[in-house]
Amino acid sequence: MAGLAPEGSQFNASQYDSKMNDLLSSDGQDFFTSYDEVYDSFDAMGLQENLLRGIYAYGFEKPSAIQQRGIVPFCKGLDVIQQAQSGTGKTATFCSGILQQLDYSLTHCQALVLAPTRELAQQIEKVMRALGDYLGVKVHACVGGTSVREDQRILSSGVHVVVGTPGRVFDMLRRQSLQPDYIKMFVLDEADEMLSRGFKDQLLPSKIQVGVFSATMPPEALEITRKFMNKP
Repeated sequence: MAGLAPEGSQFNASQYDSKMNDLLSSDGQDFFTSYDEVYDSFDAMGLQENLLRGIYAYGFEKPSAIQQRGIVPFCKGLDVIQQAQSGTGKTATFCSGILQQLDYSLTHCQALVLAPTRELAQQIEKVMRALGDYLGVKVHACVGGTSVREDQRILSSGVHVVVGTPGRVFDMLRRQSLQPDYIKMFVLDEADEMLSRGFKDQLLPSKIQVGVFSATMPPEALEITRKFMNKP
C-alpha cells in the first residue's frame, strides 16, 4: 500500500500492510487484533469509577467482543482501527475511551466525533451523554437542520466533546466557534463513508489520537487511514 506516515510517527509500514491485508481478506466473521489483552469485564479495564457507573446504568453487564479488545487500547491513547458489524458495541467502545481520557477541569473541546448523518451523530451524542452522566461530561451535537446560533452559544459556553456531521462541524470551525487547539481525540464513525472527505488532514492538529470505526472497511478507506494514523 502506498502512502506516508506522519512525521515523527512510530508507524510500522510492513506490520500495517500485513494487518490490513488480513482485514481485507477476512469475511467479516473472524475477529483478529494486534492488541494482545482481552478483558472479560468492565471492572478489569481500569476505568474511572464514575464511568463504570455510567456503563452499568446504561444497561451493559458484560463487554462485547469489540469492547473486550477495543476500549483499553483507546484509553491508552493508541490509534485504533476497529471493524465490527452494527449492533456489536462500537459506539460504546469509543465513547468509553473518550470519556476515560477527558480532562473535566477544562471546558474546551477535547474530542471530535464525525458521523455521516444527522441521525447517527445525535445517537452518538445520547450514548456519550448517558455513559458520561456521572462524570459531568458536556457533549454537543453539531448537525444540519438546527440553529447555527444555538450551536455557537453552546460551544462558547464550553463543551468537552463535539459530535457532528462534516458540513456543520466545518462551518463551526470556519466561524471559529469550534477551536481545534485542544482536540486530542478524533473518531470517524462509519469510516467507510467518511474518510474520502479528507476532513482530518485539512483541519485537525498533526499530533492527535485517531479512532476509526466501521461495519465495513473498503480498500480505499484503509489506504487513506495510512496517511494520518500513528502505529494503529
